[in-house]
Amino acid sequence: MYHCILVPLDGSRLAESALPAAAFMAGIFGAEVTLIHVIERNAPQEIHGDRHLTGTNEAAAYLEELKKRAFSPGIPVKCHVHEEEVENVARSIAEHSGELKPDLIVMCTHGRSGLRELFFGSIARKVISLAATPLLLIHPSEKEPAPPFRCSRILVPLDADTSHEEGFFAALDLARPCGASLSLIMAVPTFGSLTAEWAASGKLLPGATGELLDMAEQDAGEYLSRRVREAMEREIPSEGTVLRGDPAEIIIAEAEKKDAGLVVMGTHGRPGFDSFWSGSVAAKVMFHLLRPMLLVPVKN
Repeated sequence: MYHCILVPLDGSRLAESALPAAAFMAGIFGAEVTLIHVIERNAPQEIHGDRHLTGTNEAAAYLEELKKRAFSPGIPVKCHVHEEEVENVARSIAEHSGELKPDLIVMCTHGRSGLRELFFGSIARKVISLAATPLLLIHPSEKEPAPPFRCSRILVPLDADTSHEEGFFAALDLARPCGASLSLIMAVPTFGSLTAEWAASGKLLPGATGELLDMAEQDAGEYLSRRVREAMEREIPSEGTVLRGDPAEIIIAEAEKKDAGLVVMGTHGRPGFDSFWSGSVAAKVMFHLLRPMLLVPVKN
């Protein structure tokens, strides 16, 4: 499934939280790993309380040290330092994904100031929109070393847009090698969680809107049943659940309730696209979720 994994690092201990997941994925898929550091122009002296890597030799030595410390000898690991100073590190990472052609990027969810919104605004959004590469986001760990990555249960949110099934297929491919079960969920809004457009219609035609929501719940149940059967045919333990409420809140709550080791979501990634996975839903899930999340780009 994965043959080349890219891991951007900034020299901080928090960023190293992505390494156990990268080592895990490389081990089960026999993938090659590339550790990359981009030299930032006018970089601060410290980043997340650690010394910031501003020199090429220093960065190269750091990556080589991580290669030996974080990966077993059987995993092929390359180290790459982008020596030309850049102002936009996020864009440089996206450009390297096009150059190095990884089929998975593993990153820690933090920005230079430590604010997660900076990460999602300047890095993850650009990577997912500029590079058609799955992006595995890891929440930073305060423990040292970072705990091992485990993935015994995968949560897969789905909706009526069939293009988002890319997340389901990615989860299927992951489940067997990881030894994981699948929890498929679909969220059907309540009156209180309808979008502004639908809420206005609901007030004018509450009966009809209620019937439509009930029909949507029934259709969702039938759809999940088909997907569960498909997973079970591959001997992957699976379950499907339809829930009523705000989609983002349901995803976050279910990830905690089911102790999901990974949440897999299909996303278009293009700015301004008004669908289940864009705007408020994807942003809210990414911002508040404290568990590993795999964003799988879908064809626009």
